[in-house]
Amino acid sequence: MKKCVATRLAPAAIGPYSQAVLAGNFMYVSGQLPIDPATGAFAADEIAGQTRQSLTNIKAILHECGYDLSDVVKVNVFLKNIDDFATVNAVYADFFRSDCPARAAVEVSNLPKGALIEIEAVAYKD
Repeated sequence: MKKCVATRLAPAAIGPYSQAVLAGNFMYVSGQLPIDPATGAFAADEIAGQTRQSLTNIKAILHECGYDLSDVVKVNVFLKNIDDFATVNAVYADFFRSDCPARAAVEVSNLPKGALIEIEAVAYKD
């Protein structure tokens, strides 16, 4: 079973992809830019605010199908500048406090719309 997911509580996809896809008990959340769905603009110009918004968008998409952050099993973080790693970790720790998911964080040369960060997630629920 495959189901595409969409919610107005997160920014609409900016290309031919879904905000997330449910496949069985897995939910694959597409990379989330730090776009505030209410304004369509970046929530902040600095990395802490952008990280918070990207994670807030993921949380909203998860909730659309009855998932939450405790169901997340894997996260990939794409950073414009790896020197922002410590700041990202500090914000990330506000969202994932215990039994944290597996994670990768990599520096990339560029991100859509000039974002400083993009975050994707995979969740699983019995």
